[in-house]
Amino acid sequence: MFKKILLVIALLAYFVVPVVVLAEETTSPPAAEQSAAMPDASASVSQEKAKPAEPAQETPAPKVDTGDTAWVLVSTALVMLMTPGLALFYGGMVRKKNVLGTIMQSFIIVAIISIQWVLFGYSLAFGPDKGGIIGGLEWLGLNNVGLEPNADYAATIPHQLFMAFQLMFAIITPALITGAFAERMKFCAFFVFTVLWATLVYDPICHWVWGVGGWIRNLGALDFAGGTVVHISSGISALAAVFIIGKRKGYMTDMMPPHSLPMTVLGAALLWFGWFGFNAGSAVASGGLAVSAFVVTNTAAAAATLAWIFAEWIQRGKPTVLGAVSGAVAGLVAITPASGFVGPMSSIVIGFGAGIMCYMAVSLIKPMLGYDDSLDAFGIHGIGGTWGALATGLFATTTINSAGANGLFFGNPTLLGKQVIAVLATMVYAFVVTFVLLKVIDWTIGLKVSDEDEVMGLDVTQHGESGYSS
Repeated sequence: MFKKILLVIALLAYFVVPVVVLAEETTSPPAAEQSAAMPDASASVSQEKAKPAEPAQETPAPKVDTGDTAWVLVSTALVMLMTPGLALFYGGMVRKKNVLGTIMQSFIIVAIISIQWVLFGYSLAFGPDKGGIIGGLEWLGLNNVGLEPNADYAATIPHQLFMAFQLMFAIITPALITGAFAERMKFCAFFVFTVLWATLVYDPICHWVWGVGGWIRNLGALDFAGGTVVHISSGISALAAVFIIGKRKGYMTDMMPPHSLPMTVLGAALLWFGWFGFNAGSAVASGGLAVSAFVVTNTAAAAATLAWIFAEWIQRGKPTVLGAVSGAVAGLVAITPASGFVGPMSSIVIGFGAGIMCYMAVSLIKPMLGYDDSLDAFGIHGIGGTWGALATGLFATTTINSAGANGLFFGNPTLLGKQVIAVLATMVYAFVVTFVLLKVIDWTIGLKVSDEDEVMGLDVTQHGESGYSS
């Protein structure tokens, strides 16, 4: 079965990639727009030579645009909704004795990171650069983060709105990690880990990739909406957590089926819905680039859904509901870094690849190696995010976004090299720091609940309540 899946992938790659490149090359570019994370690169040398010299003009001062502001406000709310959606997505997949504990982890992260971000997290991530590594403390407590635009990040919306939009990314990223250690971590250890991880892992990586002066941004690697910042960082950290905290009691011997697949499907639907704000909102403007990101987001999710269930159908004989929603999330993960740089045909390839690769990671590699990534945080976010970041280096085209760069299939192999550097740096940093953090927490307050508490369930032992009356 494994060989059949690989043969299908090879045949599709042989016939589809040339068609994709041709289709993307003939796509009409949208009106000139500028991503918040990239400088304007739309003017070519030949165009400059063809035009007569013009007198220098002053750059217009940043001005709030009501349409852009309205769109980013809506996008901020959409991304916020993704974390409760994740709570339901994860909550349905655990056993019923752990449903409240699992939902609580995502819900309380909204509160924890909202305070951390306002106090110092935003300043560390986006504040004035310090050596390309971290933001300064000049914006502590949102000092100098007001209602006027900051031209470095978004010239047509209030600076505080950009801060709030980025807050929602900072919230959901540590929530993704909880899928790896579901059903077995102490709540107090989880609380401490969340604060430390956001400060020592998320904020620095965010600055590297998106902050003005960040070294990955200066390198020229592309990440439109969080392939490295959100998905690789959380997925690789999830893998580190799996190694440190160990397996659930009875893993690989006891049956541990999801207790409520309808809850999981509802959560997946909310994630898909919110992802339009996640990706299209990252244009930080209401225009053609947002529309393009919206379309490829939906297309990649659909392609990955189909790819996952086809692979499952081939291997197991039946397509499952859990497989369909897992495939959808895998596609959404993979298209995230590429969403502002690729066209619809490329998004089909990216989504299809994500569905196959993440399925193999979850259904073939994980059982083979025997690690307990409870809800497949690494298998979907780590693998899907890595594929998406590398695929950006293959399929990105300035036809879609003149502020980006062309990828390998559009004549620029150097972009793929930059993407590889960004991926490896994020992986190594996230894994090492997460590993050390969890070790320190384990040595001090302990990570894992006792065997008795694990058998009884986190709902009762950690929160003193039950999700169901019977």
